Amino acid sequence: MGRLGKFEIKRIDDATSRQVCYSKRRSGIMKKARELAVLCDAQVAVIVLSSSGKHHHFCSDGADIKGVFDRYQQATGTSLWTEQYENMQRTLSQLKDINRNLRTEIRQRMGEDLDALEFQELRGLEQNVGAALEVVRQRKYHVITRQTETYKKKVKHSEEVYKKLKQELSMREDPAFGFMDNPVMGGWDGVAAVEMGGDGSEADMYAFHAVSSQLDLHGMAYGSSHCPLFG
Repeated sequence: MGRLGKFEIKRIDDATSRQVCYSKRRSGIMKKARELAVLCDAQVAVIVLSSSGKHHHFCSDGADIKGVFDRYQQATGTSLWTEQYENMQRTLSQLKDINRNLRTEIRQRMGEDLDALEFQELRGLEQNVGAALEVVRQRKYHVITRQTETYKKKVKHSEEVYKKLKQELSMREDPAFGFMDNPVMGGWDGVAAVEMGGDGSEADMYAFHAVSSQLDLHGMAYGSSHCPLFG
């Protein structure tokens, strides 16, 4: 059946309809190219690029796309790669110049290759080196200041820990009243030390044992002559 009427060839506005049409017509073009290559023994290469950036291509058997393009250039006397090659050569030359200038500048900042410089160039180099030195010096001072503050915080923390430990140690060494472990006797036992003396004279130390597991203190009675505290 033939077509009922002609339609205008223009861009399809609807994105979905445009994608469907692209897929169908692309398949048709690839099919026609394959038939042409088989029926006529021709070298056919087709490249299709969609608006979304996807690419599809077809190349007849026994050939590649580059070979087909080379034959096209020979047949038409044109070059598809000359302009691109020249642009690449120009870009490479520019990069070489930049690299050479940077290497020269580095050597001059190190004090080398200065014979070819004029007075103004030497003066400019001196100013650049001075500015760079100032930046390095400021960075160095910043690092030193930061490290100094960190060390001060560590020292302060160490002093606080030292004071705390010293205070705990002094409380253990000089108690007014305290119990001391007695490794000789078993169970819970200790030695209580009481400092007595209020007449201005040197204080006397009295000690007694308290062993709850062996002695019944409630059943014991001491007279004034037997109590070690009043002895």
